[in-house]
Amino acid sequence: MGRASNVMVEQSTAHAPASVSDFDSARKLWLWARITELSEALSDFGPQLHALIPADLGDRRLVNAVVLCRVAADEARVQPVADTVAWLELLIPHGHRHDLADAVRRLRSALTVAEDPALWSWHAQEWEELVLALWRSDRARAVEPGRTDDELVSRWGVRTADSPHPEWAQYENGLSFTPLTEHLADEAEEPLSLLAQAVLSQPHVVEAIQNSLAVYEGGLQGAGHLALIAEQEICAAELGAWCDKHAGGASQATEDFLTELYESVETYSAEVLEPLIHSLSAYERTLFRTSMSPERRDRNAYLTEFLDCVANPSASAWTDGVLDPGVAEEAAERQARGELTWHSMRGSVPVWYHIVTSPQERAAALAFSGTASSSAIRVDVDAVLARQGTLFEGLGLDGPEDWYPEPGIELRYSQHSATDLCELLTLAELGHARLEFVIQGGDERFVLLRSLQAEIRDADASAWCQGALYGLRKLVPDVDDLADVIASEEPTDQQDDEWEDGWDDEEEDEQGQPDPTSTASGSDTPEATAQPKSARLSDELLAKVKAILRLAENPAATKAEAEAFLQKATAMMAKYGIEQAMLRGDDPAVREKPADRVVEVVAPWMGECKRLLSAIAFAMRCHPIYPGGKANKHRVHLFGFPSDLHSVEVLYASLRLQMLQGAERADARHRPTGELPRAYKRSWMLGFIRAVALRIGEAERAAREDSERDRAEAAATNPSVQGRSVALVLADRTTEVETEVASRYPKLGKVRRTRFTGSGYRQGHVDGQQADIGALALDDDESDDLSELIA
Repeated sequence: MGRASNVMVEQSTAHAPASVSDFDSARKLWLWARITELSEALSDFGPQLHALIPADLGDRRLVNAVVLCRVAADEARVQPVADTVAWLELLIPHGHRHDLADAVRRLRSALTVAEDPALWSWHAQEWEELVLALWRSDRARAVEPGRTDDELVSRWGVRTADSPHPEWAQYENGLSFTPLTEHLADEAEEPLSLLAQAVLSQPHVVEAIQNSLAVYEGGLQGAGHLALIAEQEICAAELGAWCDKHAGGASQATEDFLTELYESVETYSAEVLEPLIHSLSAYERTLFRTSMSPERRDRNAYLTEFLDCVANPSASAWTDGVLDPGVAEEAAERQARGELTWHSMRGSVPVWYHIVTSPQERAAALAFSGTASSSAIRVDVDAVLARQGTLFEGLGLDGPEDWYPEPGIELRYSQHSATDLCELLTLAELGHARLEFVIQGGDERFVLLRSLQAEIRDADASAWCQGALYGLRKLVPDVDDLADVIASEEPTDQQDDEWEDGWDDEEEDEQGQPDPTSTASGSDTPEATAQPKSARLSDELLAKVKAILRLAENPAATKAEAEAFLQKATAMMAKYGIEQAMLRGDDPAVREKPADRVVEVVAPWMGECKRLLSAIAFAMRCHPIYPGGKANKHRVHLFGFPSDLHSVEVLYASLRLQMLQGAERADARHRPTGELPRAYKRSWMLGFIRAVALRIGEAERAAREDSERDRAEAAATNPSVQGRSVALVLADRTTEVETEVASRYPKLGKVRRTRFTGSGYRQGHVDGQQADIGALALDDDESDDLSELIA
C-alpha cells in the first residue's frame, strides 16, 4: 500500500490545477500499483497456485491479480471449492493433475487474515469485475478482440463473451475529467468564471479545501484520481456556500448574478462529476462514496478494526460436504449446554450454525432456498437475549417428515455486545449470511447436512447497517478501543500477547468459557478466594517498600533517583517472594497454596491499566485472566501464590500513577504537531508497559540468581543445608498456578496482539527504561527471551 499512498500524495495536492491527463495518469498509476500488490499477495498467500499460473495469457501481474480476486469472490459468494477448481482447471493446462482443491483451501484460509480491503467479502466481487476488465483491455491490445472474448470463456470460465460487465468498455476509451474552473471558463459568462476563480483563490477558502480533502484522502487507499474528483466536489460546495452567504441582503441584480453562478456550479456537479463517478468501476465508486460520507467512513473504521479480531479458520473449513473438525467439536460442546444455534465469522463472512434435531427441521433445511423474501430473513437485536434455540421460528413438530415449507430465519444479535454488533454490520455490508445446518450421525459424530448462502434484502441491509453503527458508536465511542472491548467480552489468556512497534499481523482467538465454579452465585463476576494475612508482605517490609515507592513517585525526583528507588523496591519484593517460596516450599504445615484475586481497574485509561497489571503479574510469576462478559469489562482475575499477588498489587499501584503522569508529560514535551493526543499517549503507555515488564523480569531473574548463589554457598559451608533448588521450587509453583487456572477456566482464548497508531511507543519505552524498574539495560537477546512475559 506504500507505493499507492505515494501516488496519491504526488497527484492530489489540494486545489492544484488538474487536467484530463492528470486524472488519467493518477488513475493508471493507482490501478497498476494495486494490481502489483494483489499479484504479490497471491505469491504470499497462495504459493501453490502462484507456481502453476501459465505464462500464455499476457501480463503476469494481471493474471495473478485476477486469480486472487476470483478466489476471494468465490469465497464471498459461498461457492464450493469444486466450483473454484473448475475454472482453475480451464486456466491451468492439465490442471486436473495438480491438487488444486488443496491449494484453493489453503488460499481461502490465508485470505481470512489478509488486510487488503480488496479481499474483504463485500469488495471481492467488485474487484473481480475490475481486474477482469483490466485484463480484457490489456489482452485486447496484444491479440485480436475475438480471441480475447474466446479466452474469457475458454480460460476464465466467464459464461458469455459479450461484455458481461457494462463498465468494461470505459477501460479502452478512457474517462473525461474537467476541473470546475475550466468548466466555468468554457460554459459560463466571463464575469462568472472570474468571480469563481477569485473566490476559490482566497487563502481561507484554499485552507478550507485543503483541510476537507485531508479528511477524505485517508479513506481513498492511495487513489489519486479519486482525490481529484473529491477536490472538485469540495470546490463546488465551497463556491455554492459562498453564493448562498452573499446572496442574502444583496441587491436584486447581485442576487440574480449569484444565483446564476450557483446554478452553473450545480450544473457542473450534475453534468460532469456525477457521470464521471458513474463511469468508474463499482469498487472505485464504493471507495469514493465511503471516503466522502462520514457514516460510511465510521462504518469502514469499525469493520477494519473488527476484522483484526477475527480468528483464522483452518484449511479444513473449506472441505466440500465435510464439517470442519473444529466446528464439529464446538457443536458437541454447545449441544451439551443446550445451545442449538450460534454464529461466528469465517474470515469476513458471517456464518450461522444450527444443529438439526427433528425430521421436520431436516426437511426445512433441505428445502430452504436462501432467497431474499419478505419473511425469509429477519434480524432481532435483543437487549437481554443471550442465546437462541433454533433458526426455524415457529416450526412445529407436527407434519410430514419428508418435506416442510421454507422456514423463516431469525438471526439474533445482542445490542450490548460489540462483537455481535460488528457481525451484524458485516452481515449488512455483505448482504448475505452463510448457513451451516449440522446433524448428528449414527456414530454420534456431527456432520454437515447442508451449507448455503442466505440472501438479505437491500432495504433490510441498509436498516441493519444504521442500527449496528448506532449501537457501536454508543458502546465504543472511540473505534481504537474496539479490540479491547471485544477482548473483554470473552475469557482470554494474557500470556500469549505480544507488543510490537507498528501493526501486528497474525491473530488467533478462541471462544472460552469459565467453569461454573469460578463465578459467584447469582453473578457473572469471578469469585476470588480471600487472602490470608500471613500471605501479605510483612508490615515492616511493606512500610519500607511504600516509603521507597513514594520517593520514586515524587515528581521532584530526578530520573536517576526514581530509577534507584524503584530498583531497590522491586528487588526487595522479588527477594521476599523467593524467600517465601523457599521457606514454605517443602514443609506441608506452612506451605502456601495458589490463590486468586479479582482486581478492577479504574479510569482513566482502563484498557492500558489492565495491560500494565497483567504485565506486572506475569513478570512476578502470577497468571492474569480477562474473565469476559459485560460485568467483567474492566476486571482482571489474577492467579498466583498469595505473597506474589500482594507484591503485584503494591507495585501496580505505584506504576499506574507513574504511567499516567508520564504520559501527560511526554504528550506535552514530545508529541509531534498534528498527531492526536489520545493516539500518542496510548502508544507511549504501551512502550512504557513493555519496558516495565522487561525490567521487573530482570529484577526477578537477578533475585533468583542471588538466592541460588546464597543457597549454594550455605550448602558448601554447612552440609545440613539441603533441599530443592530455587529453580525447581519456582517451577513447581508455576505448575500449581497453571493447574488452578485450568480448573477455573477450562477453555481460554488467546489475547489479540495489540494494534496502535500513535508515534509515542519508542519514547514510552525509553522513559520506562530510564524511570521505572532498573538501571541495567537489556540487550536484544534478553529482550526477546523476556517478551513472552508481556501481556
